[in-house]
Amino acid sequence: MKELQSIIEQAWENRALLEQTKTQDAVRTVIAHLDQGTLRVAQPNDDGEWTVNDWVKKAVGLYFPIQKMETIEVGPFEFHDKIPMKKNYAEQGVRVVPHAIARYGSFLEKGVIMMPSYVNIGAWVGTGSMVDTWATVGSCAQIGRHVHLSGGVGIGGVLEPPQAAPTIIEDNAFIGSRSIVVEGVRVEREAVLGANVVITQSTRIIDVTGDEPVTYRGRVPARSVVVPGSYTKKFNAGEYQVSCALIIGERKASTDKKVSLNDALRDYDVAV
Repeated sequence: MKELQSIIEQAWENRALLEQTKTQDAVRTVIAHLDQGTLRVAQPNDDGEWTVNDWVKKAVGLYFPIQKMETIEVGPFEFHDKIPMKKNYAEQGVRVVPHAIARYGSFLEKGVIMMPSYVNIGAWVGTGSMVDTWATVGSCAQIGRHVHLSGGVGIGGVLEPPQAAPTIIEDNAFIGSRSIVVEGVRVEREAVLGANVVITQSTRIIDVTGDEPVTYRGRVPARSVVVPGSYTKKFNAGEYQVSCALIIGERKASTDKKVSLNDALRDYDVAV
């Protein structure tokens, strides 16, 4: 891996090296490791934090210029792209419903279920997770185990800058319908987002469960129950409502693991 990393780092600084077979082979080897799950763009540490392998992200970025456009035919459907689609789902123990698509270079652990949805290159999806109808998992996003991405959820991709953390959804989280999580935001383990929650790095995530509000940015604390909200902000033209996310409670033990995560929202009379 150190030799691969060295080649990738050099090519990132000097794109002329992409003309060399050695460099192209190294890039394709890294993408193959991503596809097999033997390398990840980011992985959790024992302390609960995450390490970003920025050189792996660089390899994903370098993969596009060395690939040629090709026509891909699947039955009556035709695609024209630089990156092939993932294959051999039966061997991997993954359920893929038509018209779900995962790109080569993404990894799906055994037991993942993909309804008609999309998983991009560099992404990692853990066992027992469901990518529901029309949900999208962006490039390099990390989806934990036993996560539910509800219908129409958008998990953003982060390729550049290479050192930036990808969007991360940790184990046992539930992301409600039409919610959007982008720009490297981290949703910690067992958190629950209600329908239509939108979180970017600049979004205020306000805990309103105590006597005084507590504001987070870029991170949803573990076990939080979150709904869309707004706050008043002054502009030159007047006062207007700006979107935010509100932490209204904590997920109860009764909604853990095997019990339907919808109950975590219904406990607070929140839409799924």
